[in-house]
Amino acid sequence: MAGDDQVHIGLLGLGVIGAGVARALLDKGEAYAQQMGLRLSIRRILERDLWKAESVPVDPALLTADPRAVLDDEAVDIVIEVLGGERPAYDFIKEALQSGRYVVTANKEVMAKHGPELLALAHEQGVDILFEASVASGTPIIAPLRRDLVANEIASIRAIINGTTNYILTCMSKEGLDFQEALGQAQALGYAEADPTNDVEGIDAAYKLAILASLAFHTHVRPDDIYREGITSLSAHDFRYARELGYAIKLLAVARRDEDGIEARVHPAFVPEDELLANVDGVLNAVQVEGDLLGRVLFQGPGAGPLPTSSAIVANVIDAAQAVVAARAGRRGDRLPLRQAQGRLWRPGRPLPIKPVADLSARYYLRMEVADRPGVLAQIARCFGEHGVSIASVIQKETDEVAQTAELVVMTHVAREEAVQNTMKEVADLAVVTRIGNFLRVED
Repeated sequence: MAGDDQVHIGLLGLGVIGAGVARALLDKGEAYAQQMGLRLSIRRILERDLWKAESVPVDPALLTADPRAVLDDEAVDIVIEVLGGERPAYDFIKEALQSGRYVVTANKEVMAKHGPELLALAHEQGVDILFEASVASGTPIIAPLRRDLVANEIASIRAIINGTTNYILTCMSKEGLDFQEALGQAQALGYAEADPTNDVEGIDAAYKLAILASLAFHTHVRPDDIYREGITSLSAHDFRYARELGYAIKLLAVARRDEDGIEARVHPAFVPEDELLANVDGVLNAVQVEGDLLGRVLFQGPGAGPLPTSSAIVANVIDAAQAVVAARAGRRGDRLPLRQAQGRLWRPGRPLPIKPVADLSARYYLRMEVADRPGVLAQIARCFGEHGVSIASVIQKETDEVAQTAELVVMTHVAREEAVQNTMKEVADLAVVTRIGNFLRVED
């Protein structure tokens, strides 16, 4: 039987993140023992591709390709899940909680889809599921929402929470690259996957926003509830015009709550260049939270990579380990260590309606290619007026003398999304309009 200060860990997955976690636990184990008064011991590691262990100095006897060797081992106190994907990770997490183990996970998809269920299950079993690394990697935002900000009624979240897309957009802005060139550069540096769909189509950001909005608004916001657009339609033209107008372009994840429900969306947007979010570049992430007591606060830091992610995971493991050691000493329940007890304050409340994006009110940027001849602006303006969309400015940009076309940039006053979308459809059907180049919301 292990001493009261020894905590056994079952690690599910030894990929890039799992290997980083294993190295941190092995390299810093003695320091953690001295600082925290507990010893973290890796007891089992699940990895089907056993060759991955070659780069990590772990005892080969700890490795197994059988999940039962980890989940059925009664000596395991904490299960760390870094497999990724919904299945079988969800099943393993649920089983670990049902057996009374603490769980630490970086799995954004599982927590976005099943978070409230798993949190409720953990509460029933007198344990916890900790998931700081599921959003913004090593930048702390989950713990503040679960603990430090619970005195606030959160009104809104605006975030840059995908490092891959932020790097691509930074390259397009700073280096004048088109999307495919910037994507290729991100892939060459290892920031983007060979198949970048989850990142560039906003799927990853939607998972993370679902987690943040669920915590902030004490309800369950599902990934399918979130309106989503990716960045693949952006061109170098959009970034040039954005700069001229005083804006940066960012893939924003936005969630707001008002008396009518919750607004949740992920899409590229114009952000005023003097705002903090506009200056979050490269692979950095940032989450801006606005509460009734605190006002506006920004959390910023690295959004990806094995070291920042390992930092968040191991910090969660230490929290869980302190609770395990306290329970052995007969101090379970209302005598949990302070940080852990505070971490369990969050409870889901009543369901709240998700507002359709058609109800959004914002300013808009539209880029279109039109015939370069008299009367074109009048026809376009008439379409806007018929739908009640007020034009703030129209700027004629590049002209193609051979094709006899010109590029127009239209900025609107605040308008309803549904009206703008209907305007775009009508404008696109005009004989004098060659094509609608792009359409972006302005996040003033």
